[in-house]
Amino acid sequence: MKTLLKKMMVALLAVGIGQAAWADDVPDFKKTLQAAEQGFAAAQYNLGVMYDNGQGVRQDDAQAVQWYRKAAEQGHAKAQYNLGVAYINGQGVRQDDAQAVQWFGKAAEQGYAKAQYNLGVMYDKGEGVRQDHAQAVQWYRKAAEQGDAPAQYNLGVMYANGKGVLQNLVQAEQWYRKAAEQGIAEAQYNLGVMYDNGQGVRQNYKIAKEWFGKACDNGIQLGCDAYRELNQAGY
Repeated sequence: MKTLLKKMMVALLAVGIGQAAWADDVPDFKKTLQAAEQGFAAAQYNLGVMYDNGQGVRQDDAQAVQWYRKAAEQGHAKAQYNLGVAYINGQGVRQDDAQAVQWFGKAAEQGYAKAQYNLGVMYDKGEGVRQDHAQAVQWYRKAAEQGDAPAQYNLGVMYANGKGVLQNLVQAEQWYRKAAEQGIAEAQYNLGVMYDNGQGVRQNYKIAKEWFGKACDNGIQLGCDAYRELNQAGY
């Protein structure tokens, strides 16, 4: 039987900074504008979404930022988050990582999972704030416990590599599994590696093959290669 090669886990951030949040149901532009001008934060946020997305109005990044800011200053968490995304991308405003951290922080403190995840990424990379892996772990965990899949994956990476937390492969496997079950391809591949090598779990080539197959289906070439190897070895 062919000798199986020990495989390495992928140790990169899942998808980096998340994208802007959209309103579930954006009403008529004129009615939204009227409510926004009267100072209603939810309407101001929705108006920002409409300008951001070109929904019912001509797309305008600067106008989107203006309305997000009005809602954000009233404590609207999604507006604070979207304003952070605008600063990260330099859309409608000059690019400014420090401002992004500030607005993500305000939304994160209100429990908004996407903002908690993004704040974790900023601390992890040291963008707009001094790099602090322990803080990154803290924010990833808050988002991960709310079911945010990229945060679950990144928390697994932190445990696997002992970044900001004591290395713990059992914990890494648990968080990778949560993310993998939500379709994060890198997590699926890393679970395969852990079962293939017996890291944090009992070695099991058949289960490893299953996770490699899922990762392969989701575009991870390493998963395809590992699946093929295990298949050729008779697993």
